[in-house]
Amino acid sequence: MRRLIAIAIVLSFSGELFAQKKDLNYLKYSVEEAPEWSALFKRSSGWFGGDGIYTIPLNAPENRFAGAASQTLFLFSDSMIGTIMDDSLQNGSRMIHNSVAVLKGNKPLSENIEFHWKRNEKGEAETIFEPGTLQTQKDDYYWLGDGFVNRKLNNALYIFGYRIHNVSDEAFGFREVGNTLIKIPAGSKPPFSDYQQMDTPFFLKDGDNDIGSFGAGIFVNTKGSGAPSPDGYVYIYGVRGKAKNLLVARVKPEDFERFKRWRFWDGKGWSANMDEAAVVTDAVSNELSLSPLPDGRYALVFQVGGIGTTVGLRLGSSPVGPFGPIIKIWDSSKDAEEKTYIMYNAKVHPSLSAPGELLISYNVNSVDFIRDLKKNPYLYRPRFIRLKLL
Repeated sequence: MRRLIAIAIVLSFSGELFAQKKDLNYLKYSVEEAPEWSALFKRSSGWFGGDGIYTIPLNAPENRFAGAASQTLFLFSDSMIGTIMDDSLQNGSRMIHNSVAVLKGNKPLSENIEFHWKRNEKGEAETIFEPGTLQTQKDDYYWLGDGFVNRKLNNALYIFGYRIHNVSDEAFGFREVGNTLIKIPAGSKPPFSDYQQMDTPFFLKDGDNDIGSFGAGIFVNTKGSGAPSPDGYVYIYGVRGKAKNLLVARVKPEDFERFKRWRFWDGKGWSANMDEAAVVTDAVSNELSLSPLPDGRYALVFQVGGIGTTVGLRLGSSPVGPFGPIIKIWDSSKDAEEKTYIMYNAKVHPSLSAPGELLISYNVNSVDFIRDLKKNPYLYRPRFIRLKLL
């Protein structure tokens, strides 16, 4: 018996060494544009622009390629509703702060996607999710973080909401002021008139105003999600400060609303104190993704530094790292037709990624938004690339 125990210890230790020795520096891949997905969002009426794109499979596992009968929810933050005619933006176009779309199946077919937003009594477009928590202040609005369908809590849909407040009329004249969890009951249909919302303690701020928030990305590492090495936890990624430092939390899905049961990776183990969360890597973007690869490694995908022309990838040996150096997988300079154009917040859409591939989107926008949108009304929408593992 002692010999069997000794062998088990050796095997376990060997497994840890193997995990530590995973190559985090090199990935064999090819990458190309995915024009059919980019074209899906080039629209001339109704919804014709937006950013903050996340995808949530509504009736399929998060980490498997969606089937023909699947439904995928797209989340957008600031969104443009209106009409483009003869490549010209028509009067009456309107920006709202968030919207959604639902795609039937796993192919980018325009006839299979439907966009949703609310309307006021005049029929004008309105934002779907509006802040209404105890900590909400006048004129706050929501940009949306990642989300998932929680099978352990009655299949409720959970989405992170970032409370945003405008502080000036400049291009970056906004500030995040709080972190919220939006809960939508199973069976609810867009535009989700029956959602609930709750303040969370997962907004980070110190004396130097080095703010951050959790919800930048979610990795559901459960058996039901199709994860290859499930441990039963949901991993939630946070981004903090100008250095774009990455933090990691985790919680059992059944405890998702029990915020005191959340634990934060401190570099050695899981702490109940959010202030002890360790920086696992940096130079990421405020929206990102973590995806398991077939060889046991994990791909952290993001826009390098938050805003820029480079889509980056870091390889990790686990959902908390360690992570390797940045692998520059895509240069989006071709989208920078004007000096005022910016690219940001790249991420993978796992349930829309075919086996052996990663379907990745990034946002295109402008720091001179109104002027450039009038010149190029198709500017403000996601672009897609496809990374193939070799």
